[in-house]
Amino acid sequence: MADSPNCDLKSLSPLQLFERVTEQGEKVRALKAGKAPKDEIDTAVRMLLSLKQSYKTTTGQDYQAGLPPKDLVSINNGTTKEEDEDFVDPWTVQTSNAKGVDYDKLIVRFGSSKIDTDLINRIERATGQKPHRFLRRGIFFSHRDMDQILDAYENKKSFYLYTGRGPSSQALHVGHLIPFIFTKWLQEVFDVPLVIQLTDDEKYLWKDLTTEKAYEYARENAKDIIACGFDVNKTFIFSDLDYLGTSTGFYKNIVKVQKHVTFNQVKGIFGFTDSDCIGKISFPAIQAAPSFSSSFPQIFNGKENIQCLIPCAIDQARKSYYLICFLWIYFCNDPYFRMTRDVAPRIGQPKPALLHSVFFPALQGAQTKMSASDPNSSIFLTDTPKQIKTKINKHAFSGGRDTIEEHRKYGGNCDVDVSFMYLTFFLEDDDRLEQLKQAYTSGELLTGELKKVLIETLQPLIAAHQERRKQVTDEMVTQFMTPRKLAFEF
Repeated sequence: MADSPNCDLKSLSPLQLFERVTEQGEKVRALKAGKAPKDEIDTAVRMLLSLKQSYKTTTGQDYQAGLPPKDLVSINNGTTKEEDEDFVDPWTVQTSNAKGVDYDKLIVRFGSSKIDTDLINRIERATGQKPHRFLRRGIFFSHRDMDQILDAYENKKSFYLYTGRGPSSQALHVGHLIPFIFTKWLQEVFDVPLVIQLTDDEKYLWKDLTTEKAYEYARENAKDIIACGFDVNKTFIFSDLDYLGTSTGFYKNIVKVQKHVTFNQVKGIFGFTDSDCIGKISFPAIQAAPSFSSSFPQIFNGKENIQCLIPCAIDQARKSYYLICFLWIYFCNDPYFRMTRDVAPRIGQPKPALLHSVFFPALQGAQTKMSASDPNSSIFLTDTPKQIKTKINKHAFSGGRDTIEEHRKYGGNCDVDVSFMYLTFFLEDDDRLEQLKQAYTSGELLTGELKKVLIETLQPLIAAHQERRKQVTDEMVTQFMTPRKLAFEF
């Protein structure tokens, strides 16, 4: 029937149904705004009502714009024990599985798309460059609308990158490098502008910090970001506490987002309560604003139609449940960006696109959490070679057997071994990584020997970063953080 959804709705997850309703609602509004024929509008409205009814039948909840289903796992199918053990929200990642979070289930749960071989091959054709190891190895595994970014790029239309950092401490750990390493590669192969948001205002609202200390951390973190090798002529790094007061375009977009998202919606998305300060409640709009090119008139010459790509980790992605750009993605930030994607058409802006990366595990294993207050939970960019060696040897969770004899006989488990996980992120040579996997799995390579390879990989990497950071002056930071025209014409 013409007024029925053209796919089997029973096969869709609650979130996918939610997004179908949202898209159909946008279509109805567009038809009405364009004064389409009445029968065409009526058909679209009937389809919208049918989708809303399917959504209510599946979730037991009435559809509310901007407020996704509270239970993102299909109610009809129930949940398995393993699904219950993975918990991801904007601030927490928990799993009882030593292998870590089940990312295939997260893709289904959050309604994103898997980065498959076809998409990776298309990126290679478009850029003429070998795909980054993060793509080759599935570290960036999920996306929203990356195909649209490639469509635009192949038709000579530009886009821009947006990523960020919440400066809650002076020291960064190696996991913090992942989004910036990948973003730098993306910027180079696509040759596009990059904006990097330092959410010092967020850290002031959530942490026991003064605004002065939060801004100090922002500038110190900027030095580590600059040390990754970004080009000052193509990159704008900004502090919310600093930039927000100077850009009318940025503030206008914040206000537009604020007008179209209700308190009830942000409570549903982020779990805010009536006792939370109003700064927290309004902050999602601030993280959404960089997704729109009009927030940076000095870069894009006031144009509002430049699409944004956000690389982020899965926890970042959930934090952006409505924002979607290209941030180093964790599904935790996805809530922010999904909120943004929902709002964007209603304020006349293109939806940002997202790339999601897997979680970076703590040294003690995927079941534990990295923390700046626990110096042994990760390798920090300030660590000495001796500290790196000690931490890995003493604290890196092993997939090896209890005895050498058992290990030689049964082999190690790379799926849970943190040293191998870290090598997956940082060892460039694919053949070498596969050799290590085979040797460890067969029992030929012992845990101590695998840890030695990781130590020898991270020590020079971090030493080189530290040397580059020493060369970053306060004047260089100011130059990166000064609003200005970049080396692009729009």
